[in-house]
Amino acid sequence: MAGLESTMELNNGVKMPRFGLGVWKSDNHAARDSVAAAIRNGYRAIDTAKQYGNERGTGAGIKLGLEQTGLKREDLFVTTKLFNGDQGNYERISKAFEGQLKDLGLDYVDLYLMHWPVDKTFVESYQAMERLLQEGKVRAIGVSNVDNQRMAQLIEAADIVPAVNQMEFNPTNQEQEVLKFDSSHGVTMTAWSPLGGGNSLKNPVITKLAEKYGRTAAQIILRWEWQRNIITVTKSVHEQRVIDNSHIFDFELSDEDVQTINQLDQGKRSLWYDDFKWHNPDGPYGDSVAAWDDSNDEL
Repeated sequence: MAGLESTMELNNGVKMPRFGLGVWKSDNHAARDSVAAAIRNGYRAIDTAKQYGNERGTGAGIKLGLEQTGLKREDLFVTTKLFNGDQGNYERISKAFEGQLKDLGLDYVDLYLMHWPVDKTFVESYQAMERLLQEGKVRAIGVSNVDNQRMAQLIEAADIVPAVNQMEFNPTNQEQEVLKFDSSHGVTMTAWSPLGGGNSLKNPVITKLAEKYGRTAAQIILRWEWQRNIITVTKSVHEQRVIDNSHIFDFELSDEDVQTINQLDQGKRSLWYDDFKWHNPDGPYGDSVAAWDDSNDEL
């Protein structure tokens, strides 16, 4: 039966839940509370990153959620990401990863992603991640924000094909060429920003379908992504919205309506590699972890 415990098998046999909670732009306290709420309400996949500055809060939320539900660590699927500033050789990455485990309060993570393919280091960095996998510190490795050219470079140099490529994916940005290329190599796509930063919620096609099905605009989009077989990471710091976002398993979009949403694709990304500061000095994303007012507070 479809639901929050439904999984998709990755190319190394590991089963990943198809629907999870992300904590981008959440401070540590908000991450703790939303993660715990998600676990209480049936979510089994949690997605964070060192870049977000909230791995401690995410770990606190995991601990709290497990305590409140009686679940075990192995009942959850936890993803975090290699920080751009930590990329390089194995020794550098291994040390950074141990720090991430400490912040998360975990002995291992289920999926470790390269957050961005940083020039001159992303191949070496991925090879270091392969060693973490071989050492049993992670159950699967993958990448994020990787286009076809760089994915081809990684596959050529790697011993282990990435299990996942996490990309911005929503009605107006469907990454058709990346999805086609990755699928042909056994790489599973995961969607970040599945609601298009909220912009897709206002699309008249989506709002009309929401009225037709008696659902929220978010539920229409998330159900569409489910029927497209895209693993989805959605984000909210409000418990009721966390709950509402997961109520997509008791209805189905018609094939015609799926195709209608497919036609909304404009290839419009909210941010992309060429805007990234490590490649463009004027870009907005550099070698720094997001700083929050509560970063040093007790959790």
